[in-house]
Amino acid sequence: MAELRPSGAPGPTAPPAPGPAAPPAFASLFPPGLHAIYGECRRLYPDQPNPLQVTAIVKYWLGGPDPLDYVSMYRNVGSPSANIPEHWHYISFGLSDLYGDNRVHEFTGTDGPSGFGFELTFRLKRETGESAPPTWPAELMQGLARYVFQSENTFCSGDHVSWHSPLDNSESRIQHMLLTEDPQMQPVQTPFGVVTFLQIVGVCTEELHSAQQWNGQGILELLRTVPVAGGPWLITDMRRGETIFEIDPHLQERVDKGIETDGSNLSGVSAKCAWDDLSRPPEDDEDSRSICIGTQPRRLSGKDTEQIRETLRRGLEINSKPVLPPINPQRQNGLNHDRAPSRKDSLESDSSTAIIPHELIRTRQLESVHLKFNQESGALIPLCLRGRLLHGRHFTYKSITGDMAITFVSTGVEGAFATEEHPYAAHGPWLQILLTEEFVEKMLEDLEDLTSPEEVSYPHTLPHPPLWSWHGQSPHQWEGKGSQPGSVRPFCLQPQLRQFKLPKEYSWPEKKLKVSILPDVVFDSPLH
Repeated sequence: MAELRPSGAPGPTAPPAPGPAAPPAFASLFPPGLHAIYGECRRLYPDQPNPLQVTAIVKYWLGGPDPLDYVSMYRNVGSPSANIPEHWHYISFGLSDLYGDNRVHEFTGTDGPSGFGFELTFRLKRETGESAPPTWPAELMQGLARYVFQSENTFCSGDHVSWHSPLDNSESRIQHMLLTEDPQMQPVQTPFGVVTFLQIVGVCTEELHSAQQWNGQGILELLRTVPVAGGPWLITDMRRGETIFEIDPHLQERVDKGIETDGSNLSGVSAKCAWDDLSRPPEDDEDSRSICIGTQPRRLSGKDTEQIRETLRRGLEINSKPVLPPINPQRQNGLNHDRAPSRKDSLESDSSTAIIPHELIRTRQLESVHLKFNQESGALIPLCLRGRLLHGRHFTYKSITGDMAITFVSTGVEGAFATEEHPYAAHGPWLQILLTEEFVEKMLEDLEDLTSPEEVSYPHTLPHPPLWSWHGQSPHQWEGKGSQPGSVRPFCLQPQLRQFKLPKEYSWPEKKLKVSILPDVVFDSPLH
């Protein structure tokens, strides 16, 4: 529950926002991280010292449901000469470390990120005669923040969020989101680390699909060129009734050319998925084909997580072969020295990653595998094959209902433990599948009915909280601890497609590969 009040009004847990010349004694009582972000807000809005603010009545660290302590709302006059309309500017407080006393975020030093390292912003076009900002964007931001806190997965510029419902619960075509750097808010150095500002940008379904098939940054650049669709500052207009492709048909040609030339830079998704090793009898005591033992999910080891993270980081390096880095035989001081310490590193002790069961270290070659996806995840298999593998890249599904992963790799990816001689290989609960170009083409023919863009339809209500996907430039996306079964709902990757009777199965006996598309409820159970 939240309440609306001016930020200068006394709140239940925080003093009023200090002015630029706040007395030292007062400033020392004010949360330092909050004070630092307020300073950046005051730089942009010196004439609005006490903006309206949505505040959580019961703070998250006191057991409340809302992770964001505050969402401040400013009136921005824009710049008509630059096609920047007047709008409301929303800024969150709480994804970064506001207090520095471990009540919410673990303090890890001043050089790294503060908390999750970012705050969310949103720019909403002001309607004529509107005297106060709508408050629904604050709840939208709270929803995204809840996911970040529950999963400890973070966002970065270029990511997209599939929402499947008008952002303001109206009949608007703006039903999904992209994320980008805020054009005005500059990174802030706080006593507890650095904070950057990621802006939410509302988009239509067709624009979301283009971001998935091509890349988020490319679509953001196109949106900037269309004033009514966002303009230079990417301002969301919930009344926009046309996509950028309807406004300017030539933009679709640019996207199509980009897809043909570049493929997709979507290198992984958080999804409902699982896999079985069909080459082992179920009664084998050492069988590690199932992702669950009893009621507890198998967990990816720290080494696996490090390799997958590096896979995502390196997967899109320009003018270089996609490379899966080798699994290090030993971690030194709990960290890999070819990267900066991560949030996960700060949450795990050396001993927690050093003691790894032998079965999670040993890489096994499998003869036959069975892949399982829900319909939304399965609908992205053609994108994985056509947009990634046919361009010599890789694509990873990471289960959000259990700590396991499936990585598809092409023959052009170096460093994979799956090979042409042994195309199916597992490292604990992480499965790699190497597919030749010939087999990819065959699979694309057989999986053609998985998705039919001309027959999509959308639900009027959101069946479960939508989450996120990531791109190759996002090494930090998996730095959080794995989610427990049922604690985080899966990311809605695609609009609801033409419904067909489930389960639906595809099989390639000569390759000893089977793919099943299953109802969501199968993945919600602690045992598959």
